[in-house]
Amino acid sequence: MDNTTYIALSRIDTEMRAMSVLANNLSNASTPGFKASHVLFSDYLVKMKGEHTTPGAATEAYNQDKATYHDFAQGALQQTGNSLDAAITGDGYFSVMTRDGVRLTRNGRFQRLSDGRITDSAGDALLDRTGQPVTLQPTDRTVSIASDGTVSTENGVAAEIGVVTVDNAYTLVGEGSQLFRATTATRQMTNRDIREGMVEGSNVNSMTEMTQLVQLQRDFEFNTNLIESEATRKQNAIDKITQLQS
Repeated sequence: MDNTTYIALSRIDTEMRAMSVLANNLSNASTPGFKASHVLFSDYLVKMKGEHTTPGAATEAYNQDKATYHDFAQGALQQTGNSLDAAITGDGYFSVMTRDGVRLTRNGRFQRLSDGRITDSAGDALLDRTGQPVTLQPTDRTVSIASDGTVSTENGVAAEIGVVTVDNAYTLVGEGSQLFRATTATRQMTNRDIREGMVEGSNVNSMTEMTQLVQLQRDFEFNTNLIESEATRKQNAIDKITQLQS
């Protein structure tokens, strides 16, 4: 078994995974409500066998991809001037009804459809505290959103936007760049702070992500060169043995 090559290959495999995650973060640096992802790696230790084990090298450390998790830190709030836009400060998620069921999002860039429903950019209906679509009447012209989620027009209160939370955010499963699927029970928040005319930006730190990407590329090149060097070394050894036997 070529241990050196296999160890280097394990590192290349995890580095490729990490570069893919970093690239996705950078591509969504301007996506409203996007939460950066990070890869968690660990060493897989293998006990070396044989009577002639090198002192101090009782184990071999292979890299393995343990998990990918989301960073749920809040992104910066951005003023839009659109009265239908809304940003949650602190904990909580908007609920939208997709064709696959209810999904959670921090992207509060909403729009009004011709039938009066308030939806996200994909046409998924924003839900109120009772799980029903937030809908405006044809006669509603002026719309405002209070900090508690109350949607009012010149005709009175139209709806109350629902804001839900989960006990453990890390149980949420990301779907696309803006939606999360809850795998545990959600509950309506009684204390919430919604800002009208604003959206939450991505929480990606582009400078940090670029720095990490450059370092990963260097490590990838190092391990690739190591594998090539090992292949050359083995081929040279085979050539010399062949020459001695001929």
